[in-house]
Amino acid sequence: MILADLIKGLKTKSVNGKLDMEIDGVAYDSRKTRQGVLFVCIEGTVADGHKYISDAIENGTRAFLVQKPVEVPEGITVIEIEDTRYGLAFVSDAFFGHPSEKLNLIGITGTKGKTTTTYMVKSILEAASHKIGLIGTVSNLIGQEILYTSRTTPESYDLQSLFNDMVEKEVDTTVMEVSSQGLELHRVAKCDFDVGVFTNFSRDHIGPKEHATLEEYFNAKAKLFNMCKQAVINIDNEHGRKMAELARCRVYTYGLGENADIRATDIIKKTAYTYFKLTTPWGNTEIETNLQGEFNISNALAAIGSCCLIPGITLEHVRAGLARVNVPGRMEAVTTGGNYSVLIDYAHTPDSLEKVLSTVKEFAHGRVVSLFGCGGDRDRGKRPEMGAISGNIADFTVITSDNPRTEEPERIINDIEVGIQKTNGKYVKITDRRQAIKFALENALDGDIIILAGKGHETYQQFKDNTIHFDEREVVAELIEELKEAGRR
Repeated sequence: MILADLIKGLKTKSVNGKLDMEIDGVAYDSRKTRQGVLFVCIEGTVADGHKYISDAIENGTRAFLVQKPVEVPEGITVIEIEDTRYGLAFVSDAFFGHPSEKLNLIGITGTKGKTTTTYMVKSILEAASHKIGLIGTVSNLIGQEILYTSRTTPESYDLQSLFNDMVEKEVDTTVMEVSSQGLELHRVAKCDFDVGVFTNFSRDHIGPKEHATLEEYFNAKAKLFNMCKQAVINIDNEHGRKMAELARCRVYTYGLGENADIRATDIIKKTAYTYFKLTTPWGNTEIETNLQGEFNISNALAAIGSCCLIPGITLEHVRAGLARVNVPGRMEAVTTGGNYSVLIDYAHTPDSLEKVLSTVKEFAHGRVVSLFGCGGDRDRGKRPEMGAISGNIADFTVITSDNPRTEEPERIINDIEVGIQKTNGKYVKITDRRQAIKFALENALDGDIIILAGKGHETYQQFKDNTIHFDEREVVAELIEELKEAGRR
């Protein structure tokens, strides 16, 4: 592709050098540069691509997209623009031939429920024989092919490359989680969203490496609804109602209130399933799903609304898809072989922890045992909140580590303890998460439900000096075997 065509329509501050050269690749990592590649210099929090221009030149690169003045040898083309993060999205979309325009693209944003909703959408659309692409926290999928994922929303070049792979493999619809960072850092710029979904909003992702304030976090989410053709928005909370007012597209609302376009009534909650009557602009029906909890009814309504905006999807497809949906790391049951249960869930915010514990409390026949920690280098304010929530709802709490990152685990645990001490809740502190799970298992009583909260689908723990493999499914299985051999279960 000719460089001039690649940047056509991109607002530039200056252009120095030839634009008639052939470009056969785009890179934002200097280690992937070579002759024929356009190197986009991203200024990040850790590294600045502008500092690696000389390395790229040594690799044979002759074209650069920058956002500040740089000095280069004669014969090198430099295009300066305002923001190279947006520039990377622009040229990546053009390089791959605008692949998102060839897909039905559904983008889902919100504090919680994104992953579950994407899997619900996938299940509904597969019931209608669509070949689905999925991009999210747990994994990226092309049909049944599982791909590695390192972040919720990939960098724009990787995202456009993934869209292109999906198009080539005859995917017709893609559903993706759209993170606030993905929106703020232009990772999804130039994506052609057919449907945008807003699940909910609560305190999360506030910190020195994320968003400075709740307002900044909300405004980042709002960017999606300037980009999509139609929106499906939860109006059960004030932030959703505000988002519906801000959206610059046709909005379909959902919720449990009678004012919502898509709503659930006559809800019945059982141990094995949830039932509700569904009212929509496309007709009414009855829904059963094996996912429990009112929050999953909300997620189902989001999925229903977004799927019904895809041509050819009927309420029969909705019924079939929701009846068999499975979401890794969300209220995921683990086999114990005993008279107690273990559930793994990603709940890692005050709101999500409260919802999971309250839901389990509704159908538990024994104690509800809550085991959780909080992430390091993240919002400290939510730690005592989560301690208080667990103390008030659970019958027993095991406070432990999540991903301490650069913080001392004990400091995080002490922050959580401040909240639980204000309740009458019984608890114990065990810093090592494996040992904490072992304690919960060997002290389980008949009928107990142990909730391992915070890790969910994650298979690692992050510490100051290293990251270790830590899959709670494996950990539980290993510990149960150890306890059996020791005659303690």
